[in-house]
Amino acid sequence: MRPNADFYEVLGVDRNASQKDIKKAYRRQARKYHPDVNPGDAATEQKYKEISQAYEVLSDKEKRQQYDRFGHAYQQARASGQAGAQDFGTFVYEHFGSGSFADIFGDIFGNIATGTGRRRTRVAQQPQRGQDIHYQLPVSFADAITGAQRTLTLTIADRCPECDGLGGKATTCPTCGGSGASQQSGGIFSFTSTCPQCQGTGEIITETCPKCRGGGEVSRTRNIDVKIPPGIKSGHKLRLAGEGGRGFRGGPDGDLILEIEVQEDSFFKRDGDDIRIKVPITFLEAVQGATINVPTVNGRVNLRIPAGTRSGQKFRLRGQGAPKLDGKGRGDQYVEVFITTPRKLTHKQRELVDKLRETWTEDPRADLPQGL
Repeated sequence: MRPNADFYEVLGVDRNASQKDIKKAYRRQARKYHPDVNPGDAATEQKYKEISQAYEVLSDKEKRQQYDRFGHAYQQARASGQAGAQDFGTFVYEHFGSGSFADIFGDIFGNIATGTGRRRTRVAQQPQRGQDIHYQLPVSFADAITGAQRTLTLTIADRCPECDGLGGKATTCPTCGGSGASQQSGGIFSFTSTCPQCQGTGEIITETCPKCRGGGEVSRTRNIDVKIPPGIKSGHKLRLAGEGGRGFRGGPDGDLILEIEVQEDSFFKRDGDDIRIKVPITFLEAVQGATINVPTVNGRVNLRIPAGTRSGQKFRLRGQGAPKLDGKGRGDQYVEVFITTPRKLTHKQRELVDKLRETWTEDPRADLPQGL
């Protein structure tokens, strides 16, 4: 550590920085100056030691208070005493094994182990669940209302079953002996980092897989039966367990997730579980009232139009909407009527309209204002 180096300046934060800002600054600096990223660079290694020590103090509330109070005197006291020559990995686990420093260290360099032989399990050698596959499934309006049974034919890039996605025949890495780790030392610090030859897997490929030609993936075509429940809506997702990508090293297969996109209908308009339609009526039906036959998603039904109905008036047909996805009942259907005007009249019809006009006294514009 440089003599009298200011911890806040080392991390690039002000003295009022929050713990969140300090953690973020450490992440940024650690990624830039870590020895694994800059092998053989003594200046960078020294810089990394500085930011590590600065974070070790400023991330701890009590130590930060002491540092803020005593400044460089506190720093010098620590430098002359504890933790000066310990192995860095052991120091982290003994002092911060369950704390924020160990957590953030693991977040950034997840495969670094301690000098005492405690090593993180290499994920690559463990059984891994296959990837979930997302697929957008268009569904007709009718199928969304009534439900349907569909058979999908999907072709996906999947893990090669011959080599389990490795790309060939694997043998133990001669560099690390299958541990996946490589020991490095620098000054008072000791690091166990990822093996450069096997990249932490503990294995190397010696023979190319003839099925996938070393790529680790092959195309797989499957026919999958899908049950579309009545009442399904756009945006709903159907999860088919085990129909996704293949698992790795004996891990379970992933799932197939179908994202539903319901196509619109030209006549029926869906509003949640309700259905809305527009139906024309004649002038006489509006004036005198009538019973008309209207379509619903469940078939035609009769609708009573009361006398004096106005254009744009809405009527509700209970239980004639879409089925609810939970199976508990149905929505309603709303019928909006609009009055049509005949384009052609016979001579006799015109005479009757003229007689009606003679007796018509209502002025629909009587309540309109005269102007501004």
